[in-house]
Amino acid sequence: MLAVARACEVLGLQGCIVNVEVDFNPRAGIPSFTLVGLPDNAVKESRERVRASIKNSNLQFPSKGYLVNLSPADMPKHSSGYDLAIAVGALAATDQIPLAGLDDAMFVGELSLDGSLRHVSGVLAMAWAAREHGLKRIYVAPEDAPQAALIDGIDVYPVPTLGHLVEHLYNLNPIPEFDRATLTFDTTPPQGMTDFAEIRGQEVIKRALEIAAAGNHNILMSGAPGSGKTLLARALPGIMPRLSFDEALEVTRIYSVADLLAADQPMVRERPFRAPHYTVSQAGLVGGGSIPKPGEVTLAHRGVLFLDEAAEFAGKTLEVLRQPIEDRIVTISRARGSLTYPANFLLVMAMNPCPCGYLGDPVKACTCNPQLIQRYQSRLSGPLLDRIELYMDVRRVEYDKLFSGEKSEPSADIRARAEAARERQRARFVATPALLANADMGISDIDRYCVLKSDAKDLLDTAVKRLNLSARVYHRILKVSRTIADIADCERIELPHVAEAVQYRQRQPAY
Repeated sequence: MLAVARACEVLGLQGCIVNVEVDFNPRAGIPSFTLVGLPDNAVKESRERVRASIKNSNLQFPSKGYLVNLSPADMPKHSSGYDLAIAVGALAATDQIPLAGLDDAMFVGELSLDGSLRHVSGVLAMAWAAREHGLKRIYVAPEDAPQAALIDGIDVYPVPTLGHLVEHLYNLNPIPEFDRATLTFDTTPPQGMTDFAEIRGQEVIKRALEIAAAGNHNILMSGAPGSGKTLLARALPGIMPRLSFDEALEVTRIYSVADLLAADQPMVRERPFRAPHYTVSQAGLVGGGSIPKPGEVTLAHRGVLFLDEAAEFAGKTLEVLRQPIEDRIVTISRARGSLTYPANFLLVMAMNPCPCGYLGDPVKACTCNPQLIQRYQSRLSGPLLDRIELYMDVRRVEYDKLFSGEKSEPSADIRARAEAARERQRARFVATPALLANADMGISDIDRYCVLKSDAKDLLDTAVKRLNLSARVYHRILKVSRTIADIADCERIELPHVAEAVQYRQRQPAY
């Protein structure tokens, strides 16, 4: 007898429906359980898990011939999440559950030997695919149910054990549908985050970080050790605009596929903050591997990618950032095809001005020679620096400010201004929903939305000629000017906005 259950394979961030076709041959002379359809070792081992879980659930597993085809057969299968679909197909093929129970349903989960269901990664993408293909129900492990329930339009059933699922399909002991009312979307900033009010001095840097947060602009901070670069960067998420529901769902799908969601938090609430070590590989940064997985640039999507000690990163590793920064996506190519991951992040880099770190420091003398300084600073290539909008020279905080006890403006107030500016941007880009921030604008969008007053245009023309700025830098100055104008609630870009943007663009020399 033939039975067909539906499972799902995650390719990149997309779920692809897999038909698990189970053919049971009661007249087979030699017992067999054959899996075809390009299964990897994790899928092949499901034969033993399925056999044991069925027997330990007080169900029958006749020792006859089973042929399981995972269709489409030319797609590699890489997950233990096929266990439940294979088990359900085997039970349906042996007349132990009704075939009608398999209609319009997806079965996802790893089976324990006692028949209980375990968590698998990528459930959100699978539920999304199930809804897009018109399926009505999805059966998952209890800990995966809140994640699957984020997708409207499909019923989610948390399955504790295989035996309970069989009773449910016979309407003997129905499994309650997961209650979506228990899900909440709380955007309150998490506790323990550094508040700008606690950071003494550095008002100019805080202003630049506010602009970066409001428009999603990249920033490079250079300064001596102990000047506060890392502290400022780690306080940045506290002033970033809150995630919208659609943005949160987008980020959650990434973290679901990467299996980085907390067990008690099925949805990402705050913007990601990723800070990889400078020993990270290219694959770790942009994604890859034999089974491609999202890298740090994708895990930082809609959030912050912080590269501390940027000059210590391998040169080739830094250069792979150029394409994601420009295109807001990253493409991973393999022999069997290519995958595209989103990578729209705010890049924050921090570095010392020289190897010893004290070039130009008013307290401690630098011990580096000019050639060493030049070689160190050139580790960040010109094309990469062209993609940075804001350059900041972070100076040592004066003693009087450090111990004055006077608090600065709190992060909540700065975040309110950044959110107001971002709302103005969303209203402006309502006809182009792909644009969420000024940094996302293309050349045609800049021509349309970055309208300058005559004196502001004259200043920008002069700056471009005197500083020998490239066309890319010219457009990035316009984007930053537009963000500064949004913070000031100005419809047109005025002279002070351009002047401030040009000031941030000028990278400080070696003191």
